[in-house]
Amino acid sequence: MNTIRHSEQSPIRVAILMGTYNAQDYLSHQLESIAGQSCIEWTVWISDDGSQDDSLPLIASFQQKWGTQRLKLVSGPGQGFAANFMSLVFNTDIQAEYYAFADQDDIWEPNKLSRALSLIQQTAADHPAMYCSRTRIVDQWDRELGFSPLFTRPPSFANALIQSLGGANTMIFNHAARRLLVEAGQVNIISHDWWAYLVIAGCGGDIIYDEYPSVRYRQHARNVVGTNTGLRNKWVRLRKLWQGEFRNWIDCNITALNRLSNRLKPENRRLLHTFTAARNAWLLPRLMVLSQSGIYRQTLLGNLGLLFAALFKKI
Repeated sequence: MNTIRHSEQSPIRVAILMGTYNAQDYLSHQLESIAGQSCIEWTVWISDDGSQDDSLPLIASFQQKWGTQRLKLVSGPGQGFAANFMSLVFNTDIQAEYYAFADQDDIWEPNKLSRALSLIQQTAADHPAMYCSRTRIVDQWDRELGFSPLFTRPPSFANALIQSLGGANTMIFNHAARRLLVEAGQVNIISHDWWAYLVIAGCGGDIIYDEYPSVRYRQHARNVVGTNTGLRNKWVRLRKLWQGEFRNWIDCNITALNRLSNRLKPENRRLLHTFTAARNAWLLPRLMVLSQSGIYRQTLLGNLGLLFAALFKKI
């Protein structure tokens, strides 16, 4: 098997961080796709959040096949999917050069890890970096439905303040980025992917967005977080915005970011302060300051939604 290496002697290590909950229907497909990765020294760490189905026997069968050094199982905190994934980030038993989030119900293309590492390794190991990408949308039978949106604007903290760039199921980050997430500590966040983007971008890390979809993102009736494509899904998100959920999410992110204020780049610290003040101003200064701040979403429709949210103080 080909292996990407630091040198001729030592292969790089990737810790695959997977949170599971009642995962029996699709987990074997995901684990088999991980086993089929082309050229990586990986270990899977599964944090199971109290599954009541046959997830645990299924995981045990893969442990018997792979060995317990290749697949490790721990108990989750029982506080939701974001807390479950972050518990793996904080787990000091997990040590690697790179870390990859993995969902229980997706399918990875064979070159998923090798492609991501070939890009993220262009960043020095001591500098925080995160990779994410588009996804190929599939149904519960793995039939292709399309792709996640193609984003063309550059990743930045100004974007991260109001949008998560990529799904966690595509994300890989280096050990320097993990140290930032650990330094922030246990925080009240809505999603671990948005939080990772905020922290790493805010602290001056490199964000790599790949247009190539190397994850088959499965859509089914039990998705905790589904794709943002399609009129129905867009309507659901617009309704949540109007009901104030989006504003509440940003409240949580800002509160959490303030714990890392001293680590943010000075210009990002100023942007966070400006954004926070503008959100609570009355209409005209709110619109003016938000416009001048440079915050943006990745698509025209998204920016129209941002304007709507600003008008009605839903941001």
